[in-house]
Amino acid sequence: MRYSAGHKEETRRKIVGIAAKRFREQGVEGVGLASLMADAGLTHGGFYAHFSSKEELVKAAVQEALDQSLIRLARGAEKSGKRMESFVRSYLSPVHRDHPGEGCVVAALAAEIARHPADTKAELDLQVKAYVETFDRWLGGNNQSTAIALYGLMSGTLQLARACSDAAYSEQILASGVAAALTLIKESSHEHS
Repeated sequence: MRYSAGHKEETRRKIVGIAAKRFREQGVEGVGLASLMADAGLTHGGFYAHFSSKEELVKAAVQEALDQSLIRLARGAEKSGKRMESFVRSYLSPVHRDHPGEGCVVAALAAEIARHPADTKAELDLQVKAYVETFDRWLGGNNQSTAIALYGLMSGTLQLARACSDAAYSEQILASGVAAALTLIKESSHEHS
């Protein structure tokens, strides 16, 4: 059977999209290639027609996750007069905590990706830098140190809230993270006004 010229690329994008979500939900090591390909409606053997290794798929999925999560989270914040505050509240929300497959790949996979090869970690670097650059811009520029601290605080808070089995305590972690992030933003705006 012959396929159109774009079929292979379309199939690759489908696999990457599914992987981006599943890796964030279950971790890279928690996702087997056979089940991933089955989710895409393909056979396990077809994987190597699109990728040379699982690691190549991980890099592509991390890149796809940036395209999905930062854009989606920033879209709502851009509409608000208080972009940074809106973003903090959206990022550190129960919805983001409860749906890692749709959210920030750094919060979902940072600890796991840290044990991957340098070129895979470089894809995660792009994620971190994209968030930091966005935050720096929203903070008025020349605030890279604050933007880095803010992102570290937010992604770490989200990781703790997800790891906590006590629902009430998880909510407290999120609320405390929001308060700390907003304090950092407020202090930064006073320093640069």
